[in-house]
Parts: sequence; C-alpha cells; structure tokens
Amino acid sequence: MQLPKLIYWFSTVLLSLLLLFSAGMYIFNHADVVVAFEGLGYPSHIIYPLALAKILAVAAIVSSKVKFLKQLAYAGVFFNLLLAFMAHIVSGDGAGMLAFLGLFLLGTSFVFDKILKPKHRSAFEV
Repeated sequence: MQLPKLIYWFSTVLLSLLLLFSAGMYIFNHADVVVAFEGLGYPSHIIYPLALAKILAVAAIVSSKVKFLKQLAYAGVFFNLLLAFMAHIVSGDGAGMLAFLGLFLLGTSFVFDKILKPKHRSAFEV
C-alpha cells in the first residue's frame, strides 16, 4: 500500500473512532454529558442531534459515495471540533486536547483525501 493511502486511512479511522466514541458517550452516558455541556455553556438539548450528526458524518466520510456529503461532513466536523476546542480553552478545564487531536486528524484526512483524489486530471492521463 502506498504511503499517502496509508496515512489517509490511518487518520480517517482514528478520526472516525474519536467521533463514534464521542457519540456513544452522548447517548449512553447522557447525565454526565449534560453536566459537561452546561459547564461549557452549551444547551443540553443539542446532545442527541449532535450524536446523530457525528454518526452520519462518519458514514459520509468513510463511504466516499457522494462527494458533496463528504465535504459537508468534513465542514461540520471541523466546526464542531473547533467550537469544542475553543469552549474548553475558555472554560480552562484543560480538556481541549482531544478536540485538538481531532482537528489534526481531520486536517490530515482532508489533505490526504485531496492528494489521493485530485479534482482535475490531465486529459492525457491514462
């Protein structure tokens, strides 16, 4: 397997596991997540829709069937992780490193997806 493909799949799988773990926590450990969200200043009624959005984003990023949905999933996950990172920084609880790791994995997955699937191919390429 070539190195760019290996890096893409490694970062994408780790990002997917991070998002699925987070969604699982939102669903199965709801009481603790409500306390954490309220501590960060977010309303608790967005927990279940956010869990569903994370699961759907993983499906869109991994499947690569519809390019528009994949781009939308990358954008949604980017904003989610960026806002999570900033909320943890502002609150000073020191828990923003997972969000930062997620941003790094997201960026790596996105860049190597673009490397592996270039938008424009040469007309003379076989």
